[in-house]
Amino acid sequence: MKINNKTFYLTTTLPYVNAPLHMGHALEFVRADIIARYKKALDYDVYFNTGTDEHGMKIFEKAKESGMSVQDFVDKSFLNFRDCLGIFGTSKDVNYIRTTDKKHEKIAQSFWLRCLENGYIYKKNYEAKYCVGCESEKTDSDLVGGECPDHPGRDMEIIQEENYFFKYSAFEEKLLDFYKNNSRFVIPDFRFNEIKSFVERGLQDFSISRLKDKMPWGISVPNDENHVIYVWFDALTNYISTLADEHVESLDDLLQNENFKKYWINGNPTQYCGKDNLRFQSAMWQAMLMAAEVPNSKQIVINGFVMGDGGVKMSKTLGNVVDPKNVVEEYGTDALRLFLAKEISPFEDSPFGMERFKDAYNANLANGLGNLVSRILQMSSNYGVSLKTEDLEIKYFTEEILELENFDITKFTNNVWVNIKSLNEFIQDKEPFKKIKTNETEAKADVYFLLKGLFDIALSLGIIIPETAEKIKELIKENKKPENPLFLRK
Repeated sequence: MKINNKTFYLTTTLPYVNAPLHMGHALEFVRADIIARYKKALDYDVYFNTGTDEHGMKIFEKAKESGMSVQDFVDKSFLNFRDCLGIFGTSKDVNYIRTTDKKHEKIAQSFWLRCLENGYIYKKNYEAKYCVGCESEKTDSDLVGGECPDHPGRDMEIIQEENYFFKYSAFEEKLLDFYKNNSRFVIPDFRFNEIKSFVERGLQDFSISRLKDKMPWGISVPNDENHVIYVWFDALTNYISTLADEHVESLDDLLQNENFKKYWINGNPTQYCGKDNLRFQSAMWQAMLMAAEVPNSKQIVINGFVMGDGGVKMSKTLGNVVDPKNVVEEYGTDALRLFLAKEISPFEDSPFGMERFKDAYNANLANGLGNLVSRILQMSSNYGVSLKTEDLEIKYFTEEILELENFDITKFTNNVWVNIKSLNEFIQDKEPFKKIKTNETEAKADVYFLLKGLFDIALSLGIIIPETAEKIKELIKENKKPENPLFLRK
């Protein structure tokens, strides 16, 4: 039995289950899945974590609107979430964590107690502006016209109560030292500079509890049944609670657990998120880990937003929302995955419109890859050319790929399409379909070169559009042309 000593831990953020997954979620899950598949191809033992954030006011309100109990609402929403991940082509061996899982609740409460014992939690009366849409407090500088820019039209709530607070202000220098000693902690660099500037301006302690009589849907604060843990403080601990097995009852147990050592200590824990999560993941969560004396994350990878046509935010009011489910229903999972991998900037905001999507689909898949597969396999089948066994056993990802190590999936995918273009140009230049009549040996050699190149392309596409890549490999192994086009022109 092979023992794999290379481990890698990768997690997405956990979306709230109060609304369907949108294109931004699809981007995060597809890209994280691509990195997970890449690491697996390099023979890493990968722990790929995702799941659902099921506590907080947004969930509580949505469940009441639906007329369901909150638990029934989150149970149903979780199943919908899991189905969506299948639609996005996410690996079947992904690990799911729910913040209503008992193991998560135990770790969240134990994590709280550790921070309390270490002197980083205290209680006080306070007043603050709060956006339920973001589930976070807002200062006046965060608001535009008195409203949250991410949830315009929704009134800010004013919270006046006694809460527990996390001593965030104690971690300014600790975080800056950590950033200094981990120069690649946040990717891309301009987001890293952004979070460093944020911390340098000074950190404010933040509330980490809510009164249970006002917001009952949450994990109880240890030793104080009148409070529930603030949703962000609860949810962020999922990144470590997911590693707990049935024997883990506390944070101390978890830190000694083999699963935790294997993936969090030795697995370079890497977190994917959108730019709206930058502060939560790369500052707040890291300070919490320090407070609880748990090793920090290794890297935070920040996506830009998926925007509507013209670079404006997608909104129902503007009518420019593109539902990823609808795209998959018409074009297929791999078409969506390819667009998110190739046509969306790796780190900046990018537009997603159906006209642009359709043009890219036809150019890259119907006329590009699909046409190339048809032309090459038509010739190899007709001329009796097939790959040798040793060529079919080659593994593409035997060494690290710089673009993927830097999480630049777009650059990697575009490089694959450069190879696709090169093979098409080779066909136009060498014309083996004509040469076969005058120089059969040379024509067959040309086709073998094309067939080998196509197989290499299929290997590299295995992490981007795995279903299509597998079809191409099987057709090459069987030496048969596709009965139908891989991608119909739309």
